[in-house]
Amino acid sequence: MNTMDVNGRVFQVRKLLGKGKGGYSYLVMDGEREYVLKQIHHEPCSYYTFGDKLAAELHDYDRLCQAQVPMPRMLDVDRDQERILKEYIPGPTVYDLVKQDALDPIYVTQARELSLSLERKGLNIDYFPTNFVVNDGALFYIDYECNAFDPKWSFQNWGAAYWSRTEAFLAYEKEKTV
Repeated sequence: MNTMDVNGRVFQVRKLLGKGKGGYSYLVMDGEREYVLKQIHHEPCSYYTFGDKLAAELHDYDRLCQAQVPMPRMLDVDRDQERILKEYIPGPTVYDLVKQDALDPIYVTQARELSLSLERKGLNIDYFPTNFVVNDGALFYIDYECNAFDPKWSFQNWGAAYWSRTEAFLAYEKEKTV
């Protein structure tokens, strides 16, 4: 796959950035700028139930905008091909920084502050560190998933376990490389 399009606009695929519960994210370029193109997939997920994934992404994006979560802007949606074009925010993921034992504690503080703000608004996001990028001293949530607040899945009770080289993080890293 060398190119992908969104509503007829063609992009060169630079690389696969990652695969999540809802889709594949690619770094793409239009000749001038880089973007993220998310292709929704319909592969089963043992721990999460989906309805209309594209509709859920669009709904969650609106809720996150209202909650003022720092994240990439949604630039275009191709409903027929189930593709979303997002702003690209360059920088390392929190996961990569934790893996290198190089995560500045300021980003954990930013995540805690974000989580408290979202809790007051009745929302949780997916706090797994692959969903966050550091750019110019700021933390950005690069996924659009959000759910009703549940303390079980809060940053404090779940996500924080993966924001340092804990047993949970190291076990995940080991499982990932097997």
